[in-house]
Amino acid sequence: MPANSSKSSSKKPLIATDLQPVKIAIVGAGNVGASTAYALLLSGLAAEIVLIDLNRSKAEGEVMDLNHAAPFTHQTKVTCGDFEDCAGAAIVVITAGANQKPGQTRLELLQVNAKIIGDIVPKVTQSAPSTILLVASNPVDVLTFHSWKLSGFPQSRVLGSGTVLDTARLRYSIGQRLDVDPSNIHADIVGEHGDSELPVWSRANISGIALDEFYQTTGQDVQKIMQESFHETKNAAYEIINRKGMTDFGISAGLVRIVEAILRDENTLMTVSTAGTFAGVQDIALSMPKKVNRTGAHHVIDIKLASGESEALEKSAHTIKSSLDSLKQ
Repeated sequence: MPANSSKSSSKKPLIATDLQPVKIAIVGAGNVGASTAYALLLSGLAAEIVLIDLNRSKAEGEVMDLNHAAPFTHQTKVTCGDFEDCAGAAIVVITAGANQKPGQTRLELLQVNAKIIGDIVPKVTQSAPSTILLVASNPVDVLTFHSWKLSGFPQSRVLGSGTVLDTARLRYSIGQRLDVDPSNIHADIVGEHGDSELPVWSRANISGIALDEFYQTTGQDVQKIMQESFHETKNAAYEIINRKGMTDFGISAGLVRIVEAILRDENTLMTVSTAGTFAGVQDIALSMPKKVNRTGAHHVIDIKLASGESEALEKSAHTIKSSLDSLKQ
């Protein structure tokens, strides 16, 4: 499966509807929102970045700092705005919500952040009825589905960051153990962005070479590397939060990569989260490889999983469904 982080040497040109400058709005000026704005500024993908937060003073401070960085990067208009300033945005990135605390699971954030999303999405869609919503707030799968229901948009135009970061973490971890560039490693994490996520080992390869075949050439224990790499990936957020209090750089880079795939109409396969039916479970959102382009994220094919993987995916789907049911109650 293509790497989320791989980039073609011959990029498609940026798409700007009706030749208007590309505008991106970010709702939430916390650590993830501010880091995403900074990464987006450095990327040069947007002509205009609007930062929105209930704490306007915080958003204003971030915008001032970002504008002082702009002369070193690209000619970009960075402003502090309100929900009506989402008008004309090609993409609205939602990072608002309470942060995950040490020892707290993503699903434990649900009730608090669902209320926040419930306030944000109707205001965004009213001002920007043609935008694409990109959700990063946790628990991202549940809140992606919640955002889709609130928006009234087609499924393709509401996507969550899903397991894009988990997939990057897995590839990094394998690469470190094998001394291989992570961009050559094609191994995905699917399902929930959370404790029930699973690696698709049966489809994983390194530049077309099956993992077990590649491991044999190095004389390393394939099962040990797989177990250690997944354990490190699954617990990465908890380890980072225990040390620095939050995660922001990795997810911000992932969000900008998704934004790039959308704006450049790349048709890149990425493990983003969208609403649909997965593993026989209806009305949920979870991550599988989806084609990301200018119209959003699209399910292409049901990848063939090994029997154990299929069971794990079904369990992950039911985990998300249970959280959605609790939200309804």
